[in-house]
Amino acid sequence: MKKLSIRDWIIAGFVGVLLISMAYIWFSPAGVQPAPDLQVSVFNSEQTIDLKALKGRPVLVTFWATSCQGCIKEMPHLIELYEELAPKGLEIIGVAMSYDRPDHILEMQKRKKIPYPLVYDGIDEASRAFGGIRLTPTTFLISPKGQIVRQKIGEMDMKLLHAQIVTMLKSAGLKSAEKQS
Repeated sequence: MKKLSIRDWIIAGFVGVLLISMAYIWFSPAGVQPAPDLQVSVFNSEQTIDLKALKGRPVLVTFWATSCQGCIKEMPHLIELYEELAPKGLEIIGVAMSYDRPDHILEMQKRKKIPYPLVYDGIDEASRAFGGIRLTPTTFLISPKGQIVRQKIGEMDMKLLHAQIVTMLKSAGLKSAEKQS
């Protein structure tokens, strides 16, 4: 077995730091940055959603796919979150990926009784606006100030998410979130 030289150790260390840095950038929260200026059409509807028009309320944008097991596992929790907090000011927007078939999206919407608006991102407009989404679920929490304050690739910690949204609703003074939480 050959001993590694100092040069080999330096190269290995550099590669390790580079890989860790890339993983951090890929999987880390988005930090505070402005939400994209985006208008999307609600799936199977004549309605449109303008993210700028939702300023003043917390918005959860979740990219999902009908073939994504993590997305399907999260749906009951998102539905519960929506039913509890939408009357207090929360908006949830489910964005179906461009590779999904519209008939599969409609079937999932009916089967799961999804009450929040769904968007079919057929031309990847929403995906590009949020930085090129490739993995599902990917979720963004937008503050009432219109800033992305949380980004998560993979399933969300629903208790933490709930607490953060309730705090936003309270600080924005929306519909007595503190009384009913």
